[in-house]
Parts: sequence; structure tokens; C-alpha cells
Amino acid sequence: MGLRRTDGLDLVTAAKYPFLKESASILKDTGVTLDQLVTSMAYESARLAGKERVAEALEEGEIGDHPMLTKVDATKELLSYPVARMIVSAVADPAFVRRYAISEAKKANERLKGESDEFVLKVAAELGLKAAKEDGGYAVDFADFLRFSSAMRSKSWKLVNQRIIDGNVLVTKSRLVRIIEQMLTDRISSELPLEVNDVILERYASTIEDIRHVLEEKRKEQKTEDMGRLSIVRLPPCMRKLLEMIRAGENVPHSGRFALVAFLHTLGMDSQQILETFSTAPDFDPSKSEYQIKHITGEISGTEYTPPECSTMRSYGICFEPDDLCDDGRIRHPLSYYRRKGRRFRSRK
Repeated sequence: MGLRRTDGLDLVTAAKYPFLKESASILKDTGVTLDQLVTSMAYESARLAGKERVAEALEEGEIGDHPMLTKVDATKELLSYPVARMIVSAVADPAFVRRYAISEAKKANERLKGESDEFVLKVAAELGLKAAKEDGGYAVDFADFLRFSSAMRSKSWKLVNQRIIDGNVLVTKSRLVRIIEQMLTDRISSELPLEVNDVILERYASTIEDIRHVLEEKRKEQKTEDMGRLSIVRLPPCMRKLLEMIRAGENVPHSGRFALVAFLHTLGMDSQQILETFSTAPDFDPSKSEYQIKHITGEISGTEYTPPECSTMRSYGICFEPDDLCDDGRIRHPLSYYRRKGRRFRSRK
């Protein structure tokens, strides 16, 4: 098989967009079996590339660009995708699955911006997005726009700020690609983790252990870094809104309660203080709430949970009223917002 195909995608394009059906077909055409990919010395370079792909997602939050000047390079890059999915599945950490999915989707976003309108629409269609060329831009189905733009933080994504024609929302290429990025993030997140066998677990044992260690260290850093005395004015909009809802006696979804408990615990509140915070909830049950709080804080479970990243908060629909600090592109976690807001206050003194 050469670098180009006459019946569809070429090998390089397949390697750039390995999540497409045609890419999967090209991967199948290589004739490489799962057992060969996992154990054969002939595919050691593909396994190393897969590990690098995962490391980039873990450390950088985005998959890097790798040379694909030859058939060997492109094939290695294509094979690195299933290898990476195996490793992520073997680690089986929900937060890491989401981070990996976001990393793959970000790289696809970057690449799609340079593709033809026809190709972008082809990718959109495969992901289930109804879109077409319209009036110098793209027309996106109204319902699809509402569903997938809800994760966007900027006020410019609000429906009231959109141009709507015949039940479709008109968007630029950049925005269409951003919607595709969100759809791809959701799709990869829903597909993983896959079931992995003992051979895979044994082959990648050291890699899995290393990744879990890094994840644990990152969680410890978030937990132990000095936050200073708890300050309401430093709370990110999402946590402030969740607190307001609790205090107003409004029902808060489970994902919101989990995020708030983990956030307050990380900032130093003990279980009793958190329990008192939730006492105004309409369905407050002291014994049940106490058990759930102690589970999240690790008093019962042995695992101290940290609040979800901003991307996860958005996917759960609990990213409320993002402000300018949220939108500056550097805030990826509610705890980062709290720390940065504190630095802002200190710099003004």
C-alpha cells in the first residue's frame, strides 16, 4: 500500500484523522493483527509512537505533529492511534480518558482548519453533524448547534448572538471546526476505556504504572498547593453558582454536588463544614449527605477526589457564567482560577 489511494483517503490523511471510518479501513488493510501490534518486534516503533502520543496528552494536553514523509512514517503514525487507545484504556482513569479525548480533538481541530470545505463537511457528517455550505460560511442544524455549543464558554456562542436562517445557524469555518472538536471529544470519551486483555496489561505494565504515578502526583499538587484562606470572592463562577443554588434551596445535579464537595474539600473545608453548607438543599438528608461527602473526601473510600477540570464541567453542563478570567485561555481547572484570582488580588495590594 502506497502513500495514496484512489478509492478514498490517502495514508497520510488517514494517519492525521485516525478516528474516521476510512482510516479504520486503511488500518485494516495493513494486515496488522492486534497480537502483532502488541507483541511483534516489527511494530516496536509503532508502540513507542503510541506511548509518545499518550505522554503528549498527559503532559501537554495536545497530540504533537510527527513527520510523515514516507509510507513507513505514516503507517507508524496510524498504528500509534490504537496503541494509545489501548494504553489509555489500561490506565482506566476517567479524568485521563477525558484529557486524552480532548487532546486528540484539539489536534484534529488544528488540522481541519487547513482542509477543504468538502473534507470538513465529510468529517462533520461522519460525526453526525448536519452542516452545509451557506452564504460564504456554513449552515449548522439548529438543534445540533444548541447541543454542542453548550460547552463553549464565550458569550459570542450564545444563541442570541447567532445568525439563523431556515432553522440553521450560520457559522464560520473556525466555529464549525470547533463544534467538530467538541463532538470528537465526546465520541472518544464515550468509546473509552475499551476492554483490554492480560497480554496488553503485561506489555504496558510499566507505562501504565508511570502514568498512574504522574496522575496521582498531579492530584497531590492540586490538593497540597497553598490556596490561602478560603475566599468567596476568589471562587470561579461555576462554584459560586453551585453554592448560590444550594443556599437558595434549588436542586443541584449530582455532578454539581460532587464538584462542589471536592472543590471545598481541596480548599481545606472539613466534612462537617461542607455538610452544613448543603443543609439548605431541598432534598437534604443528613445521614445520606454525610456518607456521600465522606466518600468524596476520602474518609470512607480512602480516595480523596479533586474537582473536575473545566472541560469536564462544561460537558456536564455545570460551567456557569464564565467570566473574562475563564475566557483568557489559560484557565483549565476551577482550582487554577482560584489560585490565579488570588495572585491578582495580591498584585493589587
